[in-house]
Amino acid sequence: MELIVEASPRRVYGNAHTYHVNSISVNSDQETFLSADDLRINLWHHEITNESFNIVDIKPTNMEELTEVITAAEFHPHQCNWFVYSSSKGSIRLCDMRDRALCDAHAKIFEEAEDPSSRSFFSEIIASVSDIKFSHNGNYLLTRDYLTVKVWDLAMENRPLETYTVHDHLRTKLCALYENDSIFDKFECGWSGDDQPEAKMWEARPQEPHSVLRTRRVCGGAGARAQRGRRPVTDGNDDELATDALDFNRKILHVAWHPRENIIALAATNNLYIFSDK
Repeated sequence: MELIVEASPRRVYGNAHTYHVNSISVNSDQETFLSADDLRINLWHHEITNESFNIVDIKPTNMEELTEVITAAEFHPHQCNWFVYSSSKGSIRLCDMRDRALCDAHAKIFEEAEDPSSRSFFSEIIASVSDIKFSHNGNYLLTRDYLTVKVWDLAMENRPLETYTVHDHLRTKLCALYENDSIFDKFECGWSGDDQPEAKMWEARPQEPHSVLRTRRVCGGAGARAQRGRRPVTDGNDDELATDALDFNRKILHVAWHPRENIIALAATNNLYIFSDK
């Protein structure tokens, strides 16, 4: 007889969101948590299921005046009064709940000035922040948009501390991605468990904390060879991949890093993959 394990909810927190919930984050006080949808962020006490407090509301009186939506939100890992939320315009706002009950004014805003010469029809779409994570020590923020991963220092608002390009080869494919709606995919990011300032995201080897793991080097020709392999970015001698051979129906949309070990869980379609450095 096969043993089947089923999960059942202990509590259901309902009737507080009109739109799809995109984020849930537990506070460091271990008593409250937030939930966020496109236009509102609510604060809950875990013992009270039928009542929440609205702490962010960006819904305009006239919905035709709506220019951005909330894409992600997270509590600070140590300061129970701080939380951040990101928007579809690429900005990240840090709020302090001690300032006011409704955090309609932010304490800090992290955003990078756009280069006017590089602006295109897709600029605002690919600038939308799809995920945001505090570092474990609470000093940095990690954000993910469509083509980059950025590390922000909480003490520096005007530009990111580091920027990693992700799928830069897709810049020439944005029209095709727009037509098949893949340009609206939401990707995630994660911090390593050791949380050293130098080890921001993907740590290839302990002695090379800035190495980013890439599976293949991308070439434009349809006849380019595509070989399997994984190696850190060094001198560019990586395996090649033809951009025309990319299958946009197969993509990794969820990622989680073990809190202490160098173990990463990736989810793609209905498969779960576990990677470790051992």
